[in-house]
Amino acid sequence: MSFPQNTPSVDDMLSMPVTDLALMPSSLLVAIQAEIDVAADRMKTVTERFALALEVRYAARTSECRNHEEKKTGTIRFEDNGVVVIADLPKRITWDQAQLAQIAENIASAGEDPAEFIETTLKVSERKYTALPESWRKGFEPARTVRTGKPKFRLVVGEEQV
Repeated sequence: MSFPQNTPSVDDMLSMPVTDLALMPSSLLVAIQAEIDVAADRMKTVTERFALALEVRYAARTSECRNHEEKKTGTIRFEDNGVVVIADLPKRITWDQAQLAQIAENIASAGEDPAEFIETTLKVSERKYTALPESWRKGFEPARTVRTGKPKFRLVVGEEQV
């Protein structure tokens, strides 16, 4: 589908009142949505390429600084021709759940409280909750809070379905 000639550009939309956008014909909203999707895909691609370029440019220097500071993760800073480069390597920790459960059991059997060291989160999947008999669900309701996310809208032309 080609865009109508009067489709506002992404830049136009930044200065256009939201009410003006909302009052546009739905066929024009579809065209705008398509333009936004294209712009978002391009921006994602450009952002990824730029991040990769920075990684290529600064990988060796970052590695040297990390070795010098004896930091495997976290934030380091160095200068490149008057520009401060801040390189962050986040730490992502995962825990083996079966082993943690055993450790918690060992701590408890030694007379200590595993909650001092190990965080436990109890959850009920929504699918399992809705499958419960009505009488059981009523018992869960006081512990259940439903929040909504941000509303999303997708426009479809003709038979196309999302």
